[in-house]
Amino acid sequence: MSSQYLTLYKMIVLYMLRRCDVPLSKSQIYDFILEKEYTTFLTLQEVFSELATSDLLTEKVVANRTYLEITKEGEQTLEFFGNRINPSIREEIDEYLKENRVKLKNEAAIMGDYRKVGENEYKVILSANENGQKLMEIEIMVPTEEMAQNMVSNWHDKNQEMYGYIFSKLMTEKETDQGEGS
Repeated sequence: MSSQYLTLYKMIVLYMLRRCDVPLSKSQIYDFILEKEYTTFLTLQEVFSELATSDLLTEKVVANRTYLEITKEGEQTLEFFGNRINPSIREEIDEYLKENRVKLKNEAAIMGDYRKVGENEYKVILSANENGQKLMEIEIMVPTEEMAQNMVSNWHDKNQEMYGYIFSKLMTEKETDQGEGS
């Protein structure tokens, strides 16, 4: 693989990270680049590795997903070499980010993860975020990995419903005891 092409792919990744207002996951970037057939999966793995090793981006693993953020060094590198990205590719990236804005934000805002903490004990952590602020976080202990996986999966599908339910229940006035003072 020519270093010229590797540099181009690195600039594409950095450009995507800078243009998006939420952290992107590796899988979201893979989806875009592989769908456009710019390069292969293995080449992208090399690109991500080199970008992380060079401190041009940071990686954060949340809920079995690796999220990426551009660093100051990455911003500077993009300023120097970003002109190597063809304007039509920039347009495709901008259009993709615009069309998928809500989906990308939702994927970054709703997190679910679990970990084994003991014999037959798993901690499930579910959170909902908006504009970088945590709206809600729930930690639940369950006895099986299957239950933990199911909760994480359901959280992604039912988080709004659950948030609304919990919020309404917590805002409901306490019922007064009918037997007292009658």
